[in-house]
Amino acid sequence: MIQVFTRDLRLAVRAGGGFGLALAFFLIVIFLVPLGVGPGSATLSAIAGGILWVAALLACLLSLDRMFTADWEDGSLDVLVTAPLPLEGLVLAKAAAHWVTTGLPLALVAPGLALLLNAPVDSLWAVGVGLLLGTPALSVIGAFGAALTLGVKRGGLLLSILVLPLYVPTLIFGAEAVRRAGSGAGADTPLMLLAAVTFGVLAILPFAAAAALRVSVR
Repeated sequence: MIQVFTRDLRLAVRAGGGFGLALAFFLIVIFLVPLGVGPGSATLSAIAGGILWVAALLACLLSLDRMFTADWEDGSLDVLVTAPLPLEGLVLAKAAAHWVTTGLPLALVAPGLALLLNAPVDSLWAVGVGLLLGTPALSVIGAFGAALTLGVKRGGLLLSILVLPLYVPTLIFGAEAVRRAGSGAGADTPLMLLAAVTFGVLAILPFAAAAALRVSVR
């Protein structure tokens, strides 16, 4: 698992498609929203949490279609499937590499960028903590969708259609945590629910993704 994880990290850094593209997309959305919505601080403050989470969700989608496709095209996926490493471990390793190159950078820069959206200062910690808790689920769900659409023509569109509904609980709880923290209502409950979604996804979807990979390779 460690070798697959470090290999995917090196490929992502060299190609720039995972790390640079997702972060650039996130920055562009955050900078463009105030221009489209207007400079009114009340409006931006009200929608800041939702905008941050929608931008992070879409940024995570950008590189999902290449999670298994590159290995499938060059034949290395066949080798990985027959290796002693369980396919569930392969899925987790690739999802972890995707999270390190997409979700983690977004979680680190989001609290600072939230200030551009006039997010309440009291909600900045909820932005960072929420993304740290929720983005691993986005990567694992994305790995499941990538496994299901492996080898399908125009699979990127189908992948988005399959994955986006599964992202909804993470989006709702993450945005709600930011809203509650900003209003002083307390964000503990939505953050715990967000963590529960992530743990549930980690417990179930690697097995489903592994089963989908076995079918695709056959």
